[in-house]
Amino acid sequence: MVTSNPILDAMGGNPLAGMQDLANERRAGDGPVFDFAVGDPDEPTPEPIRRALLDAVGPVSRYPTAAGQPALRGAVADWFARRHGVTLDPATQVVPSAGSKEAVFHLPLALVDPTGDRRHVLWGDPGYPIYGRGAQLAGGISDPVTLTHDGGWRLDLTAIETDRLARACMVWVNHPHNPTGATADLGYYREQLAVCREHDLLLASDECYQEVWFDRPPPSALEATDGDHAGVLAFVSLSKRSGMTGYRSGAIAGDAALIARLKRLRPYVGTASPDFVQAAAIAAWRDQDHVDERRAVFAAKRDIVLGFLTRAGIEVSGSQATFYVWFRAPGGDDEAYARALLDVGIIASPGRAFGPGGHGWLRLALVPTEEGCRAAVAAWQAAIDADLLPR
Repeated sequence: MVTSNPILDAMGGNPLAGMQDLANERRAGDGPVFDFAVGDPDEPTPEPIRRALLDAVGPVSRYPTAAGQPALRGAVADWFARRHGVTLDPATQVVPSAGSKEAVFHLPLALVDPTGDRRHVLWGDPGYPIYGRGAQLAGGISDPVTLTHDGGWRLDLTAIETDRLARACMVWVNHPHNPTGATADLGYYREQLAVCREHDLLLASDECYQEVWFDRPPPSALEATDGDHAGVLAFVSLSKRSGMTGYRSGAIAGDAALIARLKRLRPYVGTASPDFVQAAAIAAWRDQDHVDERRAVFAAKRDIVLGFLTRAGIEVSGSQATFYVWFRAPGGDDEAYARALLDVGIIASPGRAFGPGGHGWLRLALVPTEEGCRAAVAAWQAAIDADLLPR
């Protein structure tokens, strides 16, 4: 019998897969389906980005380098300077990635000592499951920290026991936050960085939603370093910012020694973006107009959904940024409410799919168009009026 990795076996399947199976059954029937589950908006990729990719597809295909094109690293560094006032050396402090998911997953392979005393990886629950999965498959120990509504859905290292910090080698923070849409200010990053430096922890900051904001631009963890990026890595992505989810393009920036280590690892992984995708990424990082236009579209969809939830008396938490809306399940059972919504053609993600800390909450991804959002909330209101949904 072929052997298998017991860690992978213990993980089970994708926590959202069961709901997607039910959603597919619903699609096979009659009536409209409004999919707010998977964070893949319907708005098209801006034409200049598509054109840059097509123009870069040459007659001969070559292997890309894991270190990335100098022009791409420069475009990322320039964006950090414009957006965050952060200075980066594109030669030593930036490396491109195939989106942020693979970069998040692979980071522990470069940093976790599977036989060492400090192999715990801290991350916030509810949160992106890949933080824990990557740690486990690298031989580390996933160590989720429960986040709460009262705590603003923020992981606060100042409140964690010293012995727990002593077992850890790194911590993931994520703001704007998936799944809650909660944000953090620069003071938060300064406090977390101080704890990380006191306890020799890597501060890994997942910032893939940096450009999906509605009140004020959120900061980067790299702003808290005051120019000394030692022990800090920021992970950014073009997926949501530029409508490039299928292109798989992002970047890792910060500590030069850690970037050098990642440059050693990544050729083994084989995730270097094709040169034509890098050309599209250069065009995307250099242009701000399309980002502002997409943000306005997300804001309009958010206004539709938040307005409805407020009128319906459904409690919203977080939801200051990202294209996610996080709301408390009427009746208290997130999975039951998700199933009830599915019966009326609305697909939402139960909060427990993002960890035990998400029990009792649901996430809506603002995927449908504005017209789709209006139709969805009309169907939702009709179901409430007909007593088809828990109150």
